[in-house]
Amino acid sequence: MSSSSEKKNLDYFIVIDFGSQYTQLIARRVREAGSYCIVQPYTKTSPNNEPENLNATLTLKGIILSGGPNSAFTENSPTIPEWVIQYNLQHHTPILGICYGMQALATYFGGTVQATEKHEFGYAQVRAHGHTKLLQDIQDEINQQGHNLLDVWMSHGDQVTELPPSFKKMASSNNCPFAGMANEEKFIYALQFHPEVTHSKQGQAIIERFVNTICQAKGEWKMPQISNQTIRTIRQTIGQEKVILGLSGGVDSSVAAMLLHQAIGEQLHCVFIDNGLLRLNEAEQVKKTFKQELGINLHCVDASKKFMFALKDIADPEQKRKIIGQCFIEVFEEFAKKNLDACWLAQGTIYSDVIESAGEQSGKVIKSHHNVGGLPEKMNLKIIEPLRKLFKDEVRQLGTHLGIASALINRHPFPGPGLGVRILGEINNEKAEILRQADAIFIEELRRADWYNKVSQAFCVFLPIKSVGVVGDYRRYQWVIALRAVQTIDFMTAHWAHLPYQLLDTISNRIVNEITQISRVVYDISGKPPATIEWE
Repeated sequence: MSSSSEKKNLDYFIVIDFGSQYTQLIARRVREAGSYCIVQPYTKTSPNNEPENLNATLTLKGIILSGGPNSAFTENSPTIPEWVIQYNLQHHTPILGICYGMQALATYFGGTVQATEKHEFGYAQVRAHGHTKLLQDIQDEINQQGHNLLDVWMSHGDQVTELPPSFKKMASSNNCPFAGMANEEKFIYALQFHPEVTHSKQGQAIIERFVNTICQAKGEWKMPQISNQTIRTIRQTIGQEKVILGLSGGVDSSVAAMLLHQAIGEQLHCVFIDNGLLRLNEAEQVKKTFKQELGINLHCVDASKKFMFALKDIADPEQKRKIIGQCFIEVFEEFAKKNLDACWLAQGTIYSDVIESAGEQSGKVIKSHHNVGGLPEKMNLKIIEPLRKLFKDEVRQLGTHLGIASALINRHPFPGPGLGVRILGEINNEKAEILRQADAIFIEELRRADWYNKVSQAFCVFLPIKSVGVVGDYRRYQWVIALRAVQTIDFMTAHWAHLPYQLLDTISNRIVNEITQISRVVYDISGKPPATIEWE
């Protein structure tokens, strides 16, 4: 068991969230640069330095101010928390403002921000000025005058029109005279464009310059250290008590299972619950992988009747998620009480689950996840979530480090509520079976065409509408299935996958011909944002 004397010192960064759709990308890019990073709302009055699940003492190395939808010059607009400025003054902790973050800095230090007639949304080219530490020698090209030029992503209707005293111009574009500003004596830098999005070609280089050069972070957020720290924390937290883990067979719960298995061995008991909302042959595959191949304690419970009864006549997606979450907990508690005398329930909750459920935000719920948003208020089991601070791609890296087979690690994500959030409207066994069969065909054809690993997530959605079809000489009036395939790096934003027309044709024909209860197949071409990846 680890003692407090074994705790490591870990550099970390805080992203102050002003409501940008890209806030989580900033945190992800900082982690890619090798440092731990968390997100907290601008309404918090002190820095969050709670090293949850890290077994480490945290040292704040830098603060990043996100973009946001407000105008910095309007009454009651979000302002920079006073602790941020004080931390900068007292500890010389560098600050990086992005978009609204730049405008908030300009307003705070006496500059001017105004709405502009020429808005910038999308690609722009900016010229670097002033040879600042942040942008020096970073460029996409050099013009004839020898100026460094950057291809970046803009998303703003307001801009700084007058710099604060002691700040200098760091960048400009044709439509934005101050696309960046800096006060290097105060260690403050600000950009009107978004370095965190992949559309800004040198964005990661800029983030890394801020994190590693300006803030002088040690870059110790690496998978071996993360794994070792988390295992030590698990052992210290659990002691000799028993843990049950809700194992779905998906990437998150699988990595959580392997991590816990390495930490506490036989004290872990994985419980696989068949809720009637699984993918085709899911139960058989989970048994084979975890019980036979990995040697992890596995118990299988068929609770499909309980779930289906609880979901009867329920159409609202938030209700469905909470009901499914409560049913899972009830089954776990009953199983633990009868069989294991366990004290802990482990879950594969990851950071994006927490974020989208507003677990660390100021209350703006996108959708609740059954892990973090659907738990009953009173429980007889304590919760441990060893992946709670990791993004999806970090979870995959951890799984690879732990020795989990790539076929499992690279499997597409499957939501905890299963097909329950892919059947729009009311749920029953017939709809679940139709969706299972259609989804299996979709995935099979993606693999056959070598497209499965080219998309980040793909699945079918059962739509609660019927459509007329013609099969042979007969009229068919049956259900509609939607196909969904996206490409993404971190699942915080996503593009719809441009699958070949011939492949879509093959998938559609197979689904309609092989499943008589389906008469039409459609393809979802919505990105995230504005849509979410799952439909519910």
